[in-house]
Amino acid sequence: MEPYLEHLITQSLVVTLTVIVLINFLESLALVGLLLPGTLMMTSIGVLIGGGKIDFYYAWAASIVGCLLGDWISYCIGRLCKDSLYRWSFLKKHQVVLDRTEKALYQHSIATILISRFIGPMRPLVPIVAGMLNLPSHKFALPNSIGCITWPPIYFFPGILAGVAIDIPDNDNSGLFNWLLLIFFLLIWMSVWLTWRKWRKDKFYIDSLSEWLPPERLRMLCVLSWLAVLIVGYFMSQQKQILIYRHLLWQVLFG
Repeated sequence: MEPYLEHLITQSLVVTLTVIVLINFLESLALVGLLLPGTLMMTSIGVLIGGGKIDFYYAWAASIVGCLLGDWISYCIGRLCKDSLYRWSFLKKHQVVLDRTEKALYQHSIATILISRFIGPMRPLVPIVAGMLNLPSHKFALPNSIGCITWPPIYFFPGILAGVAIDIPDNDNSGLFNWLLLIFFLLIWMSVWLTWRKWRKDKFYIDSLSEWLPPERLRMLCVLSWLAVLIVGYFMSQQKQILIYRHLLWQVLFG
């Protein structure tokens, strides 16, 4: 995926922005986004940003445009074609997910629209369901805009970190630093996920993992995972490469 994206995206600025808009548009488009490896594609773009092949702010702006187009087209499809969509066999096969999404929108419309932007299966589904429920456009617009603005850099970031690490000069300890960096961000991802599961208490979110992660075990795992983040972060900060890494990362984001 990454070599193909690199070849396509780095041809020219116009091609770069067009491809990034298209990726985000398809990732956000109703139901189409369920079939695409959105996280992988965004991470691949992040690697190219971290390697200095794409400007971070151009990629961010193009992503916002793609997200907004995909979400608003999905919302309009939901409003205009809701009767046909309810009879569509594909949605009937996913009636449980549809019912849960509708329940979440009824109870917490703003939070659901905003949070769904960061959850893969819900990202291309919530806008069309919001349209099907005739959610007023002004209630959809604000959380959707915030989500479309904040989502791209968060999903770019793991790739950016990896792309910057690739440019660190090789020496005796560079391998250790790269491993510590990988473990550090995997632990952060796991800690955030565990904390999110602990925070949500609504029965709407009960799933197959709930049996294996009861509240007591989840609480203990949250504490241990964040403790591991601190320990690995400390050892990483003692490596000489951290100064080079910070400099390269600063150049990518603010240079």
